[in-house]
Amino acid sequence: MCGIVGVIAQAPVNQLIYDALLLLQHRGQDAAGIVTMQGTQCFMHKARGMVRDVFRTRNMRALPGDVGLGQVRYPTAGNAYSEEEAQPFYVNAPYGIVLVHNGNLTNAAALKQELFDVDRRHINTGSDTEVLINVLAHEIERAGRDRPLSPDVIFAAVSAVHRRVRGSYAVIALIAGHGLLAFRDPYGIRPLVFGRSSADAGGELMVASETVALEGTGHRAERDVAPGEAIFIDLQGRVHARQCAEAPSLNPCMFEYVYLARPDSVIDGVSVYQARLNLGETLAQRVISTMPPSEIDVVIPIPESSRPSAMQLAQKIGKPYREGFVKNRYVGRTFIMPGQAVRKRSVRQKLNAMPQEFKGRNVLLVDDSIVRGTTSKEIVQMAREAGARKVYMASAAPPVRYPNVYGIDMPTKEELIAHGRSIEEIRHFIGADALIYQDVDAMKRVVKALNPRLDGFEASCFDGVYITGDVSAASAAPRAAARDDEDDAQRSRLALHSAAERS
Repeated sequence: MCGIVGVIAQAPVNQLIYDALLLLQHRGQDAAGIVTMQGTQCFMHKARGMVRDVFRTRNMRALPGDVGLGQVRYPTAGNAYSEEEAQPFYVNAPYGIVLVHNGNLTNAAALKQELFDVDRRHINTGSDTEVLINVLAHEIERAGRDRPLSPDVIFAAVSAVHRRVRGSYAVIALIAGHGLLAFRDPYGIRPLVFGRSSADAGGELMVASETVALEGTGHRAERDVAPGEAIFIDLQGRVHARQCAEAPSLNPCMFEYVYLARPDSVIDGVSVYQARLNLGETLAQRVISTMPPSEIDVVIPIPESSRPSAMQLAQKIGKPYREGFVKNRYVGRTFIMPGQAVRKRSVRQKLNAMPQEFKGRNVLLVDDSIVRGTTSKEIVQMAREAGARKVYMASAAPPVRYPNVYGIDMPTKEELIAHGRSIEEIRHFIGADALIYQDVDAMKRVVKALNPRLDGFEASCFDGVYITGDVSAASAAPRAAARDDEDDAQRSRLALHSAAERS
């Protein structure tokens, strides 16, 4: 899971991309990068860290141009600590292509070997994004051989990418001197939305991971990029679109609605906020069927993604909703922090319990999901230390029993608390007096009701069904490697240098 954005405008876009990345910061906190294009020259700055830390005034001044793209990174493949694997990625032929990618390729290893043996292209990192940009570059070169670059050539190349690449991918790329390309995998697993400037329909055009990035920067979301579709915007602002996949189907990632996306976003016609309200309603039914509501004194969410579900649940069971935890907003999201030790240590830094909401009460804690269980265990203990008489836990999502290979950091079965364990065993591990989970079928039903045009969901972490068909529940994806910074310093630096480095 990453956040990506691309813009074509009639004025400098560096500040606009920066603002959009701030709105997408929840999708990745490991690294950030921006590329802008002036004429046929590209300017890049990327580094590890949050957006506000990566980009200083001197960096922004070194990013001229009225076309650009950016990304906030959350690593699921390659090296989590390498700045070389921060996006965007660049290749100089053909034309010069810069690319950002949200998702995870499931056949990256095979493609890497194929690129070396057949396409004669060298991959210098462990990032699947570098694999993807080289596949795209090779296919553009093949499709455009002996012909000028045109939308037909670009769409033919994207069709070839779809035939070669497996997994999830929402992509935005700049082609130097030509324009901006955006496309989405044939299953529409990762989100991508297209829109225009609200002030001037012919002015700025933007593509981003979530509608919040458009709306928060003064743009109007027009539509989602369809599964398998490619959109090419030339430098004159003309929009060309074509379906490039043979059998596309819309199966967005369910975890976007459960946790990943901001509640004020709309993904594939589904309000994330309303989806979470609906999940709270069905969770309330599970609670009522599990225990008498009279045993619950108060419903408390675990900030922040669970709030809509907790509010709806409290209303349905007729119990007061209270904010019992104060969140430190300057600590990152624990789920997307690389490394279990860092994640566990940050829980108490991130949350602080208010004793007046817990003391002497039977408390129902509501979380969006329970993945590894260590965070839930810490929070249950915090509630007890704050004076709760009994602590019940409810999850707005079903048990996470299977690895995710499409861009979410839950790659191995051994890390998942629900894998191979009963609900009672999980309850005992986290220390709760009762544990209630969402039902898988109910979850799918109430979210799909918000947009009946959805063909289904990518919900493999809950049901073990991998929609791309090339992965089984028994297989595992490699974790984003965690190397020491000292090791990274020894890596060869074959990257596009920023304007500041060249001056």
